[in-house]
Amino acid sequence: MQSLPVIVDKPIRSDYLGDLLPSRAPESVLPLPMSREEALLRGWDEIDIVFVTGDAYIDHPSFAMAVLGRVLEAAGFRVAILSQPDWQSCDDWRRFGQPRLFFAISAGNMDSMINHYTASRKVRNDDAYSPGGRIGRRPDRATLAYCQRAREAYKGVPVIAGGVEASLRRLAHYDYWSDKVRRSILLDAKADLLVYGMGEDSIVQIARRLRRGETVKDLRDMRGVAFALGASETPPEEALVLPSYEDVCGDKVAFANATRLFHNETNPFNARRLVQWHDKQAVVINPPPLPISQRAMDRIYALPYTRKPHPSYREPIPAHEMIKDSVTIMRGCFGGCTFCSITAHQGRIIQSRSKDSVVRELQTMGADPEFKGTVSDVGGPTANMYQMRCTRPDVEAVCRRQSCVHPKICKLLGTDHGPLIELMREARKVPGVNKVLVASGIRMDLARRSPTYMRELASHHVGGLLKVAPEHTDEEVLHYMRKPSGDDFERFSEQFKQESKRAGKKQYLVPYFIASHPGSDLNAMIDLALFLKRNGYRPDQVQDFIPAPMDVATAMYYTGLDPFTLKPVYTAKKLRDRKMQRALMQFFKPENYFEVRAALLESQRSELIGDGCDCLIPAKPPKEALTRRRAEANAQFRGEYVHTVPGVGKSQKKGHRKQSRHAPGRGYRPERKEVKKKR
Repeated sequence: MQSLPVIVDKPIRSDYLGDLLPSRAPESVLPLPMSREEALLRGWDEIDIVFVTGDAYIDHPSFAMAVLGRVLEAAGFRVAILSQPDWQSCDDWRRFGQPRLFFAISAGNMDSMINHYTASRKVRNDDAYSPGGRIGRRPDRATLAYCQRAREAYKGVPVIAGGVEASLRRLAHYDYWSDKVRRSILLDAKADLLVYGMGEDSIVQIARRLRRGETVKDLRDMRGVAFALGASETPPEEALVLPSYEDVCGDKVAFANATRLFHNETNPFNARRLVQWHDKQAVVINPPPLPISQRAMDRIYALPYTRKPHPSYREPIPAHEMIKDSVTIMRGCFGGCTFCSITAHQGRIIQSRSKDSVVRELQTMGADPEFKGTVSDVGGPTANMYQMRCTRPDVEAVCRRQSCVHPKICKLLGTDHGPLIELMREARKVPGVNKVLVASGIRMDLARRSPTYMRELASHHVGGLLKVAPEHTDEEVLHYMRKPSGDDFERFSEQFKQESKRAGKKQYLVPYFIASHPGSDLNAMIDLALFLKRNGYRPDQVQDFIPAPMDVATAMYYTGLDPFTLKPVYTAKKLRDRKMQRALMQFFKPENYFEVRAALLESQRSELIGDGCDCLIPAKPPKEALTRRRAEANAQFRGEYVHTVPGVGKSQKKGHRKQSRHAPGRGYRPERKEVKKKR
């Protein structure tokens, strides 16, 4: 039996990339090649790494394929981008010839199933990461298809899976779209190695070690990787063994326990190796990667990005149009919201760029003649966690708390907004930049701690509307979300109004709420609807809870249990219940009338139907509601709407009974009074 290697120790923050990458970008910028001809124009007769992605190739630091490709390029590797390949055959995988080192596989910036389907499991009408927003450019469960084609194209070439889809499916997980627990994606994809989290450090180490002649098995000492053991290999004794795939499939308590154990091992400073058996095969998850240093962050974002889609595209790509004028200043989140995957992918430790690095990027944007003068966003997973971290590294190294801000803000958390305020002020001074907006989510409980930040935000960085995410008003639901209490939003709202008034501006908040989150029943949603009406909010968009793989809230949805207490949690699973919750958030829309009415009657809240000031809907349905109901009924029974009797009305032989008086082949129709039913 072979034993696994010991995980390589590192300093508290990784600065591997800081030593490796250049400090400044070269003057000339070309996109990475997407065709063999482009590679040959660079003088490349061989490619080291073929990066396969389900997204269109946009050479902007907000997109993973651009960042990872540029990091590898800066480290001296020849990288080609295979964007949205035709997965029906492996021909596209042979476009550049056999890669010298490995295939890097990613489904894209999103899980492919979330990219394809809505919360009601309907096919989405567009794909923001495809040219023209067209759907159908990537398969369901893209990581599986891409890995399979890579193996078919060139046997023996290592296949390394990564990206959000692989990260969130690295263990046995509940899959909302098939409504079952699926195996680790490693086993279904048959990848040689899986890299989870933000992969710049990992992918360069993999490339360098494979170039030195090491094998994929030699890479098992790395942080941030997962792999499947062979039959002759033994899991390490020091690893934490999770409930097996068979256990979590058959026992929801075991699934909840596995979720709790996994999320307790997300702090990179104290996380242990995890092992989960799938029948006779073990999947091993090494501890998360250490956060990278500020110097490494600066050098990653100083690499030569064109900030544009590859020139081969002839149609705009919606995701690029939305993000092209934004600047990322940090990554990671210590909020620990149960419905969010950021902590599981980017980590809980905040990693920030320096002020000088951000200003240099803004200067580059300001000098671009195509730039219109408005920076659409400076932020990241959140807008105001920049350079925040635990003030006691010794405590941080042993802490297993799921959130630094829930149920209350930890007293050891540094919440100083000073560095962010200084950055915002410097950003406004950059030549060519007229406006710097904040569009990333504001963490309201942190923002209220700094009156100066609130003043700067309201005075200079809001374009009339500020998006915030209170998510709900019910205290129990907010507890299951790990969000602040409902009055936190009200206090923030009042403070924002005061600062906007002081600045002489009329500005408004756009709050985002979630329907059908675990813990949210009809009564909770009715209270939310009343809150919206009393405060004059009419949300244009509604978020339906989607159980993403490996989230804590997903475990609640699937098991009906809180993984950390094992207490029962109500969950709306039926489509009818989810539609009613969604409709309640937009009770003011006439087309939602009948769903809202059904919800109110079912909850015995008929007093909210009528003309009173608190009533959500009128007593009589509006014309639009009746029109929609009629259209839905017609759509449901489209086509032949009565039973058809074959051969009715046709004389087949001489002397056959006289033809029926109603239309041939249409059967008996009760609305036609002149025809009596034959007995």
